[in-house]
Amino acid sequence: MSGVLVTGGGSGIGEATCVRLARGGVRVAVVDRDAEAARRVADSVGGLALVADVADREQAESSIEAAVAEFGGLHGLVACAGVGNLKPLEDYTDDEVDLIWRVNVTGTFHYLRGAVGHLRAAYEATGRPSAAVTVGSVSGVRPTLGEGPYAAAKAAVVALSASAALEWAPSVRVNCVSPGFVRTPLNEVLAGDEATRAGLEDRTPMARLGTPDDVAALVEFLLGPQSSYLTGQNLVLDGGSTLSSAQMDPVLGPLLELFRR
Repeated sequence: MSGVLVTGGGSGIGEATCVRLARGGVRVAVVDRDAEAARRVADSVGGLALVADVADREQAESSIEAAVAEFGGLHGLVACAGVGNLKPLEDYTDDEVDLIWRVNVTGTFHYLRGAVGHLRAAYEATGRPSAAVTVGSVSGVRPTLGEGPYAAAKAAVVALSASAALEWAPSVRVNCVSPGFVRTPLNEVLAGDEATRAGLEDRTPMARLGTPDDVAALVEFLLGPQSSYLTGQNLVLDGGSTLSSAQMDPVLGPLLELFRR
């Protein structure tokens, strides 16, 4: 029996993914640079805690091999670890941009490259495609103010995922999930403020913020047999928040209300 490795599994979306997968009977390797967080989540789901900096090739590869040794193989990978920042584009330092790129892009690459042989082996053993899911962001689809390097990195994750899907089919399916604003501990400084949260909800067609489990549910679907014909896609999960037009909606919205009366 093989398992699934989840990077960034110690909190937020990664933790929710580990919990949901384990609830469905999947053996999970929880990878995080925070050893205490990795152990906490792994203990709660009966999984394997692994400590690694995803940007470090040797640590990434060691964590993959440890998971394979424990589970006897891998049939799934979730590359969830990420980091961002917020400041004017011209104020970013080289070190800040380098960190964002190494964690989001190079880290995702390390795990895709390191896991593909094991994912292919699972396909050969079962005849069913294995699956990898990467985590992008709506910022990589529609850049947001103050997140230039992060937006560029997440756009690269989307492209990298599509390239992997093209090269690795039919043995390994690869898809990307790009969440909008999700209420995680990292975002609680915004979501925890009532006025800010209300404004975010008002600008979201689904009238609420996303949750880590919303993303985890989609990841679980993409790893499972129900999505066996789906590969190379970037699925935006944002409650419809990127559907609006800043140019035309303020003009057409009042007119539409007149027609509705």
